[in-house]
Amino acid sequence: MNDHEHDLLLVREATDRLLAAAAKLDNAAVAGPSRLPGWTRGHVLAHVARNADALVNVLAGHPMYLSAEARDADIERDAPRPLDVQLDDVRDSAARFTAQAAQPADWSRTVELRNGVTDKAARLPFRRLVEVELHHVDLGIGYELEDLPEEFTDREIAFLAERFAGNAAVPRIAITASDGRQWTTGRTDGDPVSVIGPAPALLGWLSGRRAGAELECDGGLLPVLPAL
Repeated sequence: MNDHEHDLLLVREATDRLLAAAAKLDNAAVAGPSRLPGWTRGHVLAHVARNADALVNVLAGHPMYLSAEARDADIERDAPRPLDVQLDDVRDSAARFTAQAAQPADWSRTVELRNGVTDKAARLPFRRLVEVELHHVDLGIGYELEDLPEEFTDREIAFLAERFAGNAAVPRIAITASDGRQWTTGRTDGDPVSVIGPAPALLGWLSGRRAGAELECDGGLLPVLPAL
């Protein structure tokens, strides 16, 4: 059960952390490479801002983006902006998301995201939290997977495990954190491949942000996961 009000609070806290950290950069750093291939830190910040506006659209019953091409063009347009403009945009777009989420609404309704993906409205605040937290890590400015709140890490591992569940391209996988927490994903048939390691490393592997060097796999090589 998703508690959207709880998650909205977490989104505000995560956004404040990102803004405080990014405020220590300068224009040259914003133009420098992020951890995402082909993207500068300006691309990441622009994406975080445009994602907030896209989720405002979803909550208001409109298409998330006009098109995939428009989404990409908006990020490319906004990426070169100076730091102060980037920060204002992240802050202002976050405020628009908060204001839209405060409107009376049926949070049990089904909403449509990109590429025909649907979800319950109540899960949108957590989806926004994922964008803010993981892209903060992607900035490469000192915030690591190990710094993410434990609650978020656990929930995002579960979210990604659910996303890959039933995927014929993913073998049956038993995922176990070092402290014993467990998740399953992939196909439902066949003997499970066991993947064990620290929760941040598991999240890094599942989200495509780490190769999984810290993880143990009884099948030898880690299973190859589809791109998100």
